[in-house]
Amino acid sequence: MRRWKQYGGLAGLFAVCLAAGLWGFRSTGGSLPWAKRSAKALQRGVKDGGGALVDFGRGIVVAGPIRKGGLMLEFFGVVALLAVVGIGLYVYVDRYRGLDSTGRAPRQP
Repeated sequence: MRRWKQYGGLAGLFAVCLAAGLWGFRSTGGSLPWAKRSAKALQRGVKDGGGALVDFGRGIVVAGPIRKGGLMLEFFGVVALLAVVGIGLYVYVDRYRGLDSTGRAPRQP
């Protein structure tokens, strides 16, 4: 495949993703609803006083919507999946660290 076709395809994919993102941003009202919600949460936190940002005495700290929505099993599934992928990548890189660009081990002198 020619290089200009590859770059053109990549540019087209980028344009489609950018257009979809902008459409989604505008259809949900943009950043204004999120900014208002964030400002209210910050003001409520300042007004109520503060506690520890992380309190390990209560157990694992999980965001309220995940905990209250009954999504704990899914949350721990995603965490476990990411841990397995991370360990797998670590083992993969450790195993294939000594290979050259052709995929063969370098010759021993």
